[in-house]
Amino acid sequence: MNLKYRIMKKHLFLFLSVFIFSSSFAQEAKKEIEKEKTKMDAFASKTGTILKFTDYKLSGLKQSYGRLTETRIRKINSGTSTMYFFQIEKSGQYGDSTASIEYTDLLEIIKAISSLKSEVEKDLTSNPDYLENKFTTADGFQVGYYVSKGKVTWYIRLEKYGSDNTLFIENVELVEKSFDEAKNKIDELKK
Repeated sequence: MNLKYRIMKKHLFLFLSVFIFSSSFAQEAKKEIEKEKTKMDAFASKTGTILKFTDYKLSGLKQSYGRLTETRIRKINSGTSTMYFFQIEKSGQYGDSTASIEYTDLLEIIKAISSLKSEVEKDLTSNPDYLENKFTTADGFQVGYYVSKGKVTWYIRLEKYGSDNTLFIENVELVEKSFDEAKNKIDELKK
């Protein structure tokens, strides 16, 4: 009986150790997910206040091969606070991908596009097998280009995770025009 008791005690200890470790791991994973909330998620998930969403359609963003991607400004009122987001939505075969770019990030992206544009020719003349140059926001939105086989391709990656969330754009001026249109509309709405 003493042997059975010791074996049972070891099994119980092992079970409790695994259970505690699993619980701790699950809590850490939950904290990681909470840390990765986008600015839009953090603002729009406030509780105890009334949230009002208002959308303003923009002219869209033309991808390579002629597809038009929907763009809009989303204004969110939460109590006495208001935030503005430039949204780009790509319809895909398995669902939609949407980037929600907060106004201050939009301003940073506009600056980054200008900086990236100034480096394209130098990157092309270096004749790499492959080169990628990009800017990434804290929310995981990316804009940039890659050079392959002597050709430059601009792209926008809408979300940090998932698939079918990248837009390929033939002409960077189309990207600039779309982002400038968004900035101008937000500036107009703020008045």
